[in-house]
Amino acid sequence: MLRDRYEIDKFFLDIQGLTSQMEPELAHIDQVLDDETMYQMVKTDLAQRYPKTQQTGRGSTPVEVVLRMLVVKHLYNLSYEKVEKAVKDSLVLRRFCRVYFEAVPDDTTLMRWANQIKPETLKVLHQRVVALATELKVTKGRKLRTDGTVVETAIHYPTDSSLLDDGVRVVSRHLKRAQKVLSAGIDSAKDWFRDRSRSARNVRRQIERAARQGREKTKPLYEKLVHISRASVKQAQQVVDQLEAMGDTDARAIRQTLQTFIDRTQRVIEQTVRRVFHEERVPAEDKLVSLFEPHTDIIKRGKANHPTEFGHKVWLAEVDGGIVSDYRILDGNPADSDQWQPAIDHHIDQFGKAPYQASADRGVQAAPNEAYAQQRGVKRVILPKAGHKSERRRAHERQAWFRRGRRYHAGVEGRISVLKRKHGLDRCLNRGHDGFQRWVGWGIIAHNLSIIGRNQA
Repeated sequence: MLRDRYEIDKFFLDIQGLTSQMEPELAHIDQVLDDETMYQMVKTDLAQRYPKTQQTGRGSTPVEVVLRMLVVKHLYNLSYEKVEKAVKDSLVLRRFCRVYFEAVPDDTTLMRWANQIKPETLKVLHQRVVALATELKVTKGRKLRTDGTVVETAIHYPTDSSLLDDGVRVVSRHLKRAQKVLSAGIDSAKDWFRDRSRSARNVRRQIERAARQGREKTKPLYEKLVHISRASVKQAQQVVDQLEAMGDTDARAIRQTLQTFIDRTQRVIEQTVRRVFHEERVPAEDKLVSLFEPHTDIIKRGKANHPTEFGHKVWLAEVDGGIVSDYRILDGNPADSDQWQPAIDHHIDQFGKAPYQASADRGVQAAPNEAYAQQRGVKRVILPKAGHKSERRRAHERQAWFRRGRRYHAGVEGRISVLKRKHGLDRCLNRGHDGFQRWVGWGIIAHNLSIIGRNQA
């Protein structure tokens, strides 16, 4: 049964009051999290874990505890294991998370509850935090600065040989699971369960060594690796056909997982054949760069020290006071100039009025973007033009207010740096596209709560 919260333990509060007090910043975050609207958003998602989660079963971890422990996790950029240990060992965090003397939920329990919260709910939760920041006068929404960054997924550097090796290894591993489920006909079909992962690994290592000598040296090795991969996929497909005839839950789960990795391995085989043997330039949108994070995009932003990034581009909007008022996870690698108008529209919807000043980098500048902002009521549009400038344009950008706006806009890079260093947005450690959205959403919510707490302290 889903519980709302633990009863307040006055004995615990007396003991905690004699030892250590909550820091002012954390104390104000504690007050913000008492908001009933935020609480009900999270409760609605957690109540959908099972059909009768709210009516039957033993008492669950309370909703209030789950919400606050997840905030602590992203506030201090901790793993699930470390947040469990931190709350156990600290009377202050026990009080903040409203655990008191009760048992702290372990990391796996917290992870399961966290996965129940939908990315769409986090978007609404984020908007509520921004609204609370406005009510507390942390921000007035008069200034808007917007910029993009890349949050990378936790994958190894993708090469065709390493991806083929991954495919054979994972398919072979799941074939072993299938062999335990399929009891009939195993002796007559031993080739179905042959483990080819060692052969694939050895050929992959040979390709890595031969790559230094040129493409011609690697072609015969790629032929061998592709042959091994196709053989592994073929035998796995035979096993899937056998599992389909079985109706039990274990067989169904293994079949679904096996079919997923068969499809992804076949896709890697196709892109390898196109690139290595047909010498095609495979477009980025057609490439699969990870069997485990297939949603990962290939992003090139022209950065000298980081020419290619693997993850998703995240577009951020920050208002005065340091509050991140909006975030959008983009598909592929769209142009920065396409993000300006949605940022203006969202700001007006969020605050009920256009910002007095709005700024972005050179990649966003375009005559239609400047005109759109002015039509929507932005008084000072700060979009520096790249390349050749007319005398009239130079004079426009030399005005004192424009130059002040450019200096103000430079601070968005520092905000992005804080999000990455302090709240874990340098790399997403959650699995899947929904997990990626949760990771980004919680990181930005935690950042905004930190700003509110610091402002009110």
